[in-house]
Amino acid sequence: MDLIPGSGRILIMDDEEVVLEVCVDLLTDLGYEASSTVDGTAMLVEYQAAIKSGEPYDLVIMDLTIPGGMGGREAMSRLLEIDPEAKAIVCSGYSNDQVMANYKSYGFKANCAKPFQFAILSQTIRNVLVT
Repeated sequence: MDLIPGSGRILIMDDEEVVLEVCVDLLTDLGYEASSTVDGTAMLVEYQAAIKSGEPYDLVIMDLTIPGGMGGREAMSRLLEIDPEAKAIVCSGYSNDQVMANYKSYGFKANCAKPFQFAILSQTIRNVLVT
């Protein structure tokens, strides 16, 4: 499977700096405008600021688990209060987690296992953005 280019603004939320750096670089190379945050609180602040600036995000990619911070489950709930039309992908290394298994019931549009297979992530992003 090949990497799929695209366009749009994507916000990535993850507690691991290396994951953020690699994802931002990859998504930028694929044609996206990518930004990053380290937890749900920072993601919500950034998302709201983008709306107010007139340049909202098209998609948020959230890590499910953020040690010591707001993770994807709570962040998604709060994000939908801000923007009921928000599109988000939940990511986790814990594939047996209930949120990963039933992501739609938590408001996510898709899920993606970690460690990332970037071809699969790029396909998932495309699928979410075109629906």
